[in-house]
Amino acid sequence: MADIALPDTPALVQERPDRTRVLSRLRLTNASFRTLTLAAAILVLVILGGVIVALIEGSLPALRQFGFSFVVTESWNPVTEKFGALAPIYGTLVTSAIAMLIAVPFGLLIAVFLTELCPMWLRRPVGIAIELLAGIPSIIYGIWGLFVFAPFLQHTLQPFLIDLFGPIPVLSTLFAGPPYGIGILTAGLILAIMVLPFITSISRDVFEAVPPVLKEAAYGLGCTTWEVVRHVVIPFARVGVTGGVMLGLGRALGETMAVTFVIGNAHRISGSLLAPGTTISASIANEFTEALGDLYTSSLVALGLILFVITFIVLAIARYMLMRIERRIG
Repeated sequence: MADIALPDTPALVQERPDRTRVLSRLRLTNASFRTLTLAAAILVLVILGGVIVALIEGSLPALRQFGFSFVVTESWNPVTEKFGALAPIYGTLVTSAIAMLIAVPFGLLIAVFLTELCPMWLRRPVGIAIELLAGIPSIIYGIWGLFVFAPFLQHTLQPFLIDLFGPIPVLSTLFAGPPYGIGILTAGLILAIMVLPFITSISRDVFEAVPPVLKEAAYGLGCTTWEVVRHVVIPFARVGVTGGVMLGLGRALGETMAVTFVIGNAHRISGSLLAPGTTISASIANEFTEALGDLYTSSLVALGLILFVITFIVLAIARYMLMRIERRIG
C-alpha cells in the first residue's frame, strides 16, 4: 500500500529553519574551535623553531672558529678569545646528577609517607609546605644558600667529608679540601632542595591515583606496607613517577640564579666536588652583559645551544622510557 504524504503543518514548517540554523551554528563553532586549537599547536612549533634558528645563527661564528674543540676544551679566556665549553658542561651534568641522586629517593619516600603512613591531620600541612617550596623564587634559594647554607657546610659537612674520606684513595680526590663552602657539591644540594617539591608532588598525586581495591587486596593477602608499596603502588604509578623525575631533571639542568650564587663560577674542572665550578646557565648569566666582541657573544650563545641539545636529549630519553613502560604495561 503506497505511503500517503501528509501535508506540512505550520509547526513543522517553522521548526525546520530553526533546526537548520542550530546545526549551522554548531558546525561553525566546531570548525572555529578546531582552527583555534590547530593554530595554538602550530604556534608552539613556530616558537620552538624560532628559538632553535636563533641559537644556531648566533652560535655559528664560535662554531666556525673553534669547531668541535669548543665542546672538548676547558679553557675560557675572553682576553685571548679562546673559549671552550667543557667546564660548564661538566658542572651542569655533575650538579644535576647530585641533585637527582638526593632528590629522587627523598621525594619518593615523602610521597609514600604522605599517601600510606601519614596521619590525616598531618597530610595537609606537610603537603602545603612542599608546595610552598616549589613556589619560592630561585634567587631566594641562591641568597639563602650563599649566606646561610654555604657557611654551614663550610664549618660542618665539608670538613667531616674531608676527614672521613681522606685515607680512601679515590674518595680522597673526590672530597679533597679546602672547605670553601661554595662549590659543585653545594650547588647540587641546593638543586636537590629545589627539585624535591616537583618530584614529591607528582609522585604523591600518582600514588593517590592507585585504585584502593588493589592495595586492599594486597593487605588482605597479608602483605606489609612495604610490600604493598613495592609490588602494587610503585609498579602501577611508575609512568607518572618517571615523568615527575624527568621534570625535576629538566629544572635542575636549566636552573640559573640559585646555582650562580653558590657554585663559585670558576671555569675549570676539578676532581673534587668541594671545589668551585660553573654551569652553562651560570656562565651565560654572569658574562652575557659583559661580553665584548662577536666571538665572545657567539660563544655564550653556543653554550645556550649546547644546553638546549642536552635538555632535548634528556627529554627524548625520558619519552622513550615512558613509551617502553606503556608498551610493557599494554
